[in-house]
Amino acid sequence: MRKTSGFKMTLEEVVGCNITDKKMDTVSQALEELLVAAQRQDCLTVGVYESAKLMNVDPDCVVLCVLATDEEDQDDIALQIHFTLLQAFCCDNDINILRVSGLRRLAKVLGEPAPVDNSEPRDFHCILVTNPQCQPLKCQALKDVGNYCEESRCKNQWIPYLSLQER
Repeated sequence: MRKTSGFKMTLEEVVGCNITDKKMDTVSQALEELLVAAQRQDCLTVGVYESAKLMNVDPDCVVLCVLATDEEDQDDIALQIHFTLLQAFCCDNDINILRVSGLRRLAKVLGEPAPVDNSEPRDFHCILVTNPQCQPLKCQALKDVGNYCEESRCKNQWIPYLSLQER
């Protein structure tokens, strides 16, 4: 048995942790691929307010809602209220939700240039992936992320979480 932090772990726990870590890496990579593909096909809405407006007008086109925060955002009460409302709306409309940390990584994946002078960076706290009926997104990454969200719900984790790592 491997000893970590004063606790002994069984082989099943060690192997389970490794499998879980690999699964998270796979899902994180799938999410990044999905966001890039959706951006290329103009199927991405970025920003809390922009996302709320779109979901109010056409919730049926939304297939994934990504809510992103970092540690410094945890005390932002207004943002947390927006997230609560967005999550409730997504649950009511059967839209997959994914909470992620790593705003810098999201910005990098989506090709956001570094802020110049005092320019305001884009709001990556909420990102919607849409799937227009006329030309639906058909990519394995969308299926992988959707499966992860569904598996998480089956384990009573209603809003799955991923930590995006700098690469």
